[in-house]
Amino acid sequence: MSHAYQSLTPDLVLDALEGVGLRGDGRLTALSSYENRVYQVQLEDGSAVIAKFYRPGRWSRAQILEEHAFAAELMDFEVPAIGPLALNGQTLHHFGGFDFSISPRRGGRAPELDDGEVLEWIGRFLARIHSVGSRQPFLQRPALNVATFAVEPMRWLIDHNMVPLDVQSAWTRGVEAAISAISAHPTLREATAGSGGHTADEIRVLRLHGDCHPGNILWTPADANPALGPGPHFVDLDDARTGPAVQDFWMLLSGDRQQRTRQLGALVDGYEQFREFDRAELALIEPLRTLRLIHYSAWLGRRWTDPTFPANFPWFGSSDYWQGQVQMLEEQLEAMQEDPLVV
Repeated sequence: MSHAYQSLTPDLVLDALEGVGLRGDGRLTALSSYENRVYQVQLEDGSAVIAKFYRPGRWSRAQILEEHAFAAELMDFEVPAIGPLALNGQTLHHFGGFDFSISPRRGGRAPELDDGEVLEWIGRFLARIHSVGSRQPFLQRPALNVATFAVEPMRWLIDHNMVPLDVQSAWTRGVEAAISAISAHPTLREATAGSGGHTADEIRVLRLHGDCHPGNILWTPADANPALGPGPHFVDLDDARTGPAVQDFWMLLSGDRQQRTRQLGALVDGYEQFREFDRAELALIEPLRTLRLIHYSAWLGRRWTDPTFPANFPWFGSSDYWQGQVQMLEEQLEAMQEDPLVV
């Protein structure tokens, strides 16, 4: 079966770069990315760039350009985000059936999230991202809510026969129960598109990184990269959406409740040096985690014709996988009934 990247050969990558004035020396390194295809490309002048080829059909060109504009806005305000280069006056290019962008190569290591000072530093920069994100709404990119992360994914999985019949009823009941519980929070129930950046319950929504997990934060030691300076810098705005600020917090939390409370406290301490954090959003952490759980299964299902996915996720589709999803949904239903973290 054909797949989106079947024609994306090394020669096509090099030809695409040459079309925007960058001559590679033939050395390509594929970087870890399931959604898109991302390469480090060595250039003839001795430098290197990062070439990102977007998955066809995922985002419209208008949505990609809105991501690029957000990255440029962040960089204009000296937020350490890595955005695409403008080549020939454009950040988004097209070649051989693919949209692609070119970004500078920036090094760094994973942040040490057990270090309170590191978390506080990350919190300060999240506040700066959100301060920029609150300046205006996304017009093209979708919101993070029940409709986009639960209802539509559930229907897609059922309609495409992704859930085995022996688990389908239990899984559907679990998702429907989760949707009912999450819908108690108007911020996640309502479409969040403009209107002053507020929803029915007055929790502010804004432009977010959207996928702020440790793999999308690179830590630069002091004096290691003069272009960025020491501390965190944020990569991969591919999942930038509209939503509540706490979406960019919860994926940085791990461990038991005491550990997560301590981590969250450090993040908020840093955040509030630049921007107020609304404690009411803490009640959204477990609902947001549940939405991601449902959305993730549909994400895998939609990509299954891409050979990268069966090779890396061989367990997807088995009855054991879906029974595990049912169990995790049950656990999340319990977690959503618990008192939220307090900082």
